[in-house]
Amino acid sequence: MSISPDPNPFPQDIRQDTSPSRPYSIRRIRWGLSITLGGFIIFLIGARPGLFGLDRSPVIGFIQIATFLIGLAFICIGGYVSMMALWKNEQPSIAADIGVRLVATGYVIAVFSGMADVFGMGSHPLPGVPYFGAWQARGVEIGQAIIAIGLLLLIPFHKYKKSKLPE
Repeated sequence: MSISPDPNPFPQDIRQDTSPSRPYSIRRIRWGLSITLGGFIIFLIGARPGLFGLDRSPVIGFIQIATFLIGLAFICIGGYVSMMALWKNEQPSIAADIGVRLVATGYVIAVFSGMADVFGMGSHPLPGVPYFGAWQARGVEIGQAIIAIGLLLLIPFHKYKKSKLPE
């Protein structure tokens, strides 16, 4: 009997593990996190173009606002996909349903705050040049906070609670 090295040192390869005992889908989580990371990069290009050597103006204009709002949309979509993957084959809870609505509402608040000048409600309406002011920044920050609360509500806490203590 000869001892030969095992070609697969790991008893189970994570990529090929399709056991029904796993409470979530690795593939959907990775896909969602990839979308979120891509959205974050787009968000950074819009919010801080100087990090990428693309800054051409001292103010934040329409193109930058639109770019970081598109990035924020991808962050919301990727976060939703990742968090819903944790539910796998279960019915989401009421808190998760509220979380989905909070993510959508937070994004709408961020878009309307960021594009207030374009919609004619900001301090620099459209015949002039749109400018991202302090009030618009606060509105976008409030929208992002609501999105974060919504994503936290999507976590399936009941799956990961400790088992009951013996009586």
